[in-house]
Amino acid sequence: MRHLILSAAIPALLMGATPVLAQTTTAPAQDKPVCYDCSGPDGAALTMQLPPPHFPRDLTPAGVAAADDHLALEQVDGAEAMAFVAEENRKSLAVLTGDPRYETFRAEAEAILTATDRIPTPSFLGDGVGNFWQDAANPKGVWRRTTLDSYRTATPQWETLLDIDALSKAEGKDWVFKGADCLAPDETRCLINLSDGGKDAVVVREFDLTTKRFVDGGFNLPEGKHRIEWLDRDTLLVATDFGAGTMTESGYPFIVKTLKRGQTLAQAVEVYRGEQGDGGYGVSPTVYRDKDGKVTAVIITRPLDTFRSETWGLSHDGKAQKLNLPERVGISGVIDGRLIFSPDQAWSFDGQEYAAGSLLALPLAVLGETRLDIQIGRDSAVVFQPTARQALQGVAVLSDAIVAAVTDNVAGRLMQFRPAAQWWTASSITVPDNLAVGLGDSSKSRGEVFVSTQGFLVPPTLSLADAGAATLTTLKSAPAKFDASGDVTEQYEATSTDGTKIPYFITRPRDMKLDGSNPTIMLGYGGFQVSLNPAYKPEMGKLWLERGGVFVQANIRGGGEFGPDWHQAALDGNRQKAFDDFAAVARDLELRGVTSPRRLGIYGRSNGGVLTSVSITQHPELFNAAVIESPLVDMLRYHELPAGASWIGEYGDPRIPEEAEWIARYSAYQQLRPDVTYPRVYLTTNTRDDRVHPGHARKFAARLGDQGHDHLYYEDTAGGHSNDADPVANARRWARHYVYLSQQLMD
Repeated sequence: MRHLILSAAIPALLMGATPVLAQTTTAPAQDKPVCYDCSGPDGAALTMQLPPPHFPRDLTPAGVAAADDHLALEQVDGAEAMAFVAEENRKSLAVLTGDPRYETFRAEAEAILTATDRIPTPSFLGDGVGNFWQDAANPKGVWRRTTLDSYRTATPQWETLLDIDALSKAEGKDWVFKGADCLAPDETRCLINLSDGGKDAVVVREFDLTTKRFVDGGFNLPEGKHRIEWLDRDTLLVATDFGAGTMTESGYPFIVKTLKRGQTLAQAVEVYRGEQGDGGYGVSPTVYRDKDGKVTAVIITRPLDTFRSETWGLSHDGKAQKLNLPERVGISGVIDGRLIFSPDQAWSFDGQEYAAGSLLALPLAVLGETRLDIQIGRDSAVVFQPTARQALQGVAVLSDAIVAAVTDNVAGRLMQFRPAAQWWTASSITVPDNLAVGLGDSSKSRGEVFVSTQGFLVPPTLSLADAGAATLTTLKSAPAKFDASGDVTEQYEATSTDGTKIPYFITRPRDMKLDGSNPTIMLGYGGFQVSLNPAYKPEMGKLWLERGGVFVQANIRGGGEFGPDWHQAALDGNRQKAFDDFAAVARDLELRGVTSPRRLGIYGRSNGGVLTSVSITQHPELFNAAVIESPLVDMLRYHELPAGASWIGEYGDPRIPEEAEWIARYSAYQQLRPDVTYPRVYLTTNTRDDRVHPGHARKFAARLGDQGHDHLYYEDTAGGHSNDADPVANARRWARHYVYLSQQLMD
């Protein structure tokens, strides 16, 4: 196992761009009617209306701040903010935990999240398998390992490497394990990432697997949002906070240095420098190795904004050279001197045209040349080109083969590709039909990849793909955690306002009556090219489906279900398309008789919180519940709240007049109206969330209260954005969610 990183949710919401400061941006005069929600059911403009009472008189940063009467709630630990949180928590907990269903929900969720019959997520670690495990006895978790043969058995014999509960107690810290990076090929020296309270920022310590102790005098970095790679046993490539002026506006690094064993950060030697105005998540080094651990390429990615970047290669003598790659690109690895990558935009190179979303292989030597007259040949370069309804979902680059997870109309497939003389041969590895297929860790030395399959009603199965034999061997199958015998999953399409067909899944009781009476939860995300594939959600099945509820998952634009174009269709000024898609699915559910506005609720977190908050303000008539979790809500100030500026490439820059105007048309915080009837919403976030600032949810709750709208707000004080700190606490979280949804949709 080279990497075990638990916090890359990816990522999922977390982005940015180089901002251009606007000197003046003027909103329409307050006394003139304006269409502030121009998305009627048929795509036509709605009735013209005056702006909401808190809508800024001008959209400059100063004007937006002047119209904001809750700026104090942006102070994470400020006295006024914490008093607000305490009072809101008191009121909401009385409603949620005081419900007679709460304790049953909590106990059922905890039994699922701490169950010892879960599949231990494996990573290759040296000659064996590593795993990070949490349960009721070890809520903070243990990092452990076993042999692959032992892992295959029903009762593996685990060796504890690091006990996070014991470490937290010994050091008096609320440590959350955020992964390990171990140096190939022996993988006995590892960099351990520890978060205080679940934040994305971590401290990094060197750990020795032979002694199972932290290394005295070893590598030790203070808390930060680091980007670190092993170069060799005594050298790291580090992008971090090197002092004043070394971080971007978003709070991410733009300088890469080599750090030798025994050196301080101040003594590290610079090898690459971006610019302080860079966007995205910070400059990032990646070291690629062959099966024996030899370095085959060092790549440095310099993000220009959330999605655009420059790609640089670092030579053996430490010199950086820019590579001729598209700005929107994902890099997967190296085979025999060829870089394996996927352009997220149509791209021309060497006289050839390559489609967005394809998988390509080109020699590093050519990509580093300034000459473009070297003929490569399209057949040699194209590994895989998807159809209009296909998309790459995961790529594992081995020594002499590539294994890829592909979706075809949101159903999973597993493909293998091998280099031939002048082209790539493709073959399918058989997986069950109509399930999601996900790739786990891979081993170049073994030529193997962990593969998972699952569906809404099908528990996960973990298998091992052998690239040489093109076979899939089942290792473990998770037991069912809820009774799905009476349920069925179906896929439908809704027609959005511009005629685009939007697929969605319904999981429901097989004998359900189509009379609009069915309590239904609809999940959406619609951003950052993140795909919502079918997934087994045991807590949802137990707490919702078993009680007769319906679950809907909408594959709206902004996601990655159909590749880069599906994502880019809802970027920037086209964001409204994602909201229109979501509303179209809601209307389609009503037309089919699945549910009705009285029985329909929505759930979204992070970027999904943009979706749900906007959906409530634009279409309160469609829903009776909304769980808005860890959300972005104030889209005119999101860039002011860490780490918001890193997402400008997704949403646009509110400091640019034109962009501020179209952001203002949907930003839920500014669009709330006292004279509109909204459903009682449930807002929830985390004080220690350093990815999406808790000020968003706090301010939205405060403004709802100011305008007299019934709502619930709860803010947990630990756990961070990922909710991975403690399964026992996570059980309480899910219980609160489903108590609220039951109150709104079932009662």
